[in-house]
Amino acid sequence: MLGLKSYRWVSLSLLFCFFGFVKGQEKVDPIAENMLLLQRSYGGWSKFFNKQKVDYNHVFSPSDMNLAKHQKDALDATIDNNATSSEIRYLIKAYKKTQNKSYLTAVEKGIDYLLEAQYPNGGWPQYYPDTHLYRSEITYNDCAMINVLRIMQDISKAAKGFEILKARYKEKAQRAIVLGVDCILKTQVIIGGQKTIWAAQYDKDRLQPAKARAYELPSLATAESSDILLFLMEQPPSPRLVEAVEAGVKWFAAHKIENKEALVIDDSTQKSGKDRILVTKQGATSWARFYDLKQQEPLFVGRDGVPHRTLSSIENERRIGYAWYGNWGDKVERAYKK
Repeated sequence: MLGLKSYRWVSLSLLFCFFGFVKGQEKVDPIAENMLLLQRSYGGWSKFFNKQKVDYNHVFSPSDMNLAKHQKDALDATIDNNATSSEIRYLIKAYKKTQNKSYLTAVEKGIDYLLEAQYPNGGWPQYYPDTHLYRSEITYNDCAMINVLRIMQDISKAAKGFEILKARYKEKAQRAIVLGVDCILKTQVIIGGQKTIWAAQYDKDRLQPAKARAYELPSLATAESSDILLFLMEQPPSPRLVEAVEAGVKWFAAHKIENKEALVIDDSTQKSGKDRILVTKQGATSWARFYDLKQQEPLFVGRDGVPHRTLSSIENERRIGYAWYGNWGDKVERAYKK
C-alpha cells in the first residue's frame, strides 16, 4: 500500500508525463483543420459546402464531418472565387506557425492539383476535373488564373512561406509560369489589327473569347485585364511581353470614361428599392466592366443574354447585382508610371 509521500510522487510523475505528451503533440489551427476536412482527395477545394459558401470559421458538427468525408471525391474543386489558392496560402502560413506536417502535406497536394490542372497551352480551367458547361474554359474571371500564377511565382522565388517546399516544386512552378505567360500573350484580343486587352474566359482549344453566364458574353473585360497587366509588369521583360503591356495600357487610356462615376442609389420606384446609375463627378475616372469585340464600346447584358449599350436597358436586378463600372484602369496607370 502506497504511503502519502509515494502517492504524491506517483501523481506528480503522471502529471509531468501528461504535460510532456501534450507538449510533444503537433499544434493545431482550427481554420487549417477545417481546410483539411474539406480538401478533396485529389488536392483541390470547392467553394461550397452543403450547398452554402464555405465558412472555415464554422464549427463542424459530427454530421457535417460525416458529409465532408463522403464528399472527398466530389469533382467540384475550383480556382474560382479564390478557392484552392486561398487555402494553400493560409495553410502554408499555418504550417510556419505550428510546424504541423499535415498542413504542409495539404499544401503540397494543393500545388500538385494546380500543376495537374494546367493545360498544355498554359491556361487553367475554372474547375478541374469537372468540365461541363463553361467550367473547362481558360478563366481569367475574378483573378482565377492570376491567383494561381502568383502562387507559382512565390514558389519559384522561394517567398511568402513557400521556401520550405522541396526543390522540385521550384522548377515545376517556373515552367508553369512560362506556359501561363505564353497563354496570356496568345489570348490578348486583336481587333482591327491592334492588340487590345483580354476577355474574362476563353475556349480551351481555340483560345477565343467564350461565354460564361448568360450576362457574361464574349467581350473585353476590364477588371480581369487590369489584373493581367499588373502581373505582366512584374515579369522579366521581353519584346513580346513589353508589346502586350504597352498595348494594354494604351487601350485603357483610350477607353477611359472621364468625370463619370457609377453609384447605387435609393429608388422607391424599383422593386428592389435601389438602382445603379452613372452620374457626373468632376475628376472621377471609370471604365465599363465589358466592351464589345467589334466597336469596343461598353456592353451591358441581362439574364436574357441580350446585349445593350446602356446600363438602364437591362433589368434592375442585374443593374444592382453586378459591378458594371469601376476604376480598374487607375491601378494600371499607376503601376505603369512606376
